[in-house]
Amino acid sequence: MTDRRRFDLIVFDWDGTLFDSTALIVQCIQAACRDVGAPEPDAGRAAYVIGLGLHDALQHAAPGLPTDRYPELGRRYRQHYFARQHELVLFDGTLEMLAALKARQHWLAVATGKSRPGLDEALRHASLHEVFDATRTADETASKPDPRMLRELMAELGVDAGRTLMIGDTTHDLQLAANAGTASVAVAYGAHEPDGFAAYAPLAIAHSTRELHGWLLEHA
Repeated sequence: MTDRRRFDLIVFDWDGTLFDSTALIVQCIQAACRDVGAPEPDAGRAAYVIGLGLHDALQHAAPGLPTDRYPELGRRYRQHYFARQHELVLFDGTLEMLAALKARQHWLAVATGKSRPGLDEALRHASLHEVFDATRTADETASKPDPRMLRELMAELGVDAGRTLMIGDTTHDLQLAANAGTASVAVAYGAHEPDGFAAYAPLAIAHSTRELHGWLLEHA
């Protein structure tokens, strides 16, 4: 890797950052809550949990549900999601952006709140298994914003925090980067409203994949 680049490793969140899945995840959380008789969270509350591990997400989405019923809620969520995941697509311009970054010889990784089976299926669906050099899921390590996920990726690829950039659509992603000591870029087209991003000092806030692509080519 050449020193002319600012970052050797670029780590992407998945849902809401590369994959246009926010609306479906919200709908599946709401449907799962209805299935188990829990109050249906509004769209804002359901979207807030995107990026967290499933257990943490469901606890936030349905805080009044008895603890022993969270596994049932998780099963219902997964059933709804997997029944409809074929509807999902990458954001326009994602493939071109990733190809350009690979051509510049950046390491590319994914840090996601999805499970390993969930991410593997999403990567297969999007034909991206060969694009990423490393991936971490919430069921393999600590959930965001614990820095362990990002630190493990840096250790695996031999890149220090000063040469790593985290990109995500939620405050969970930006706090993950801050906790791990890396720079971050926020995208404003995913799960969280951008009003809360400034507290984590991202280098930029991109409002489209095209805008993100342009920023990365100029600054990463």
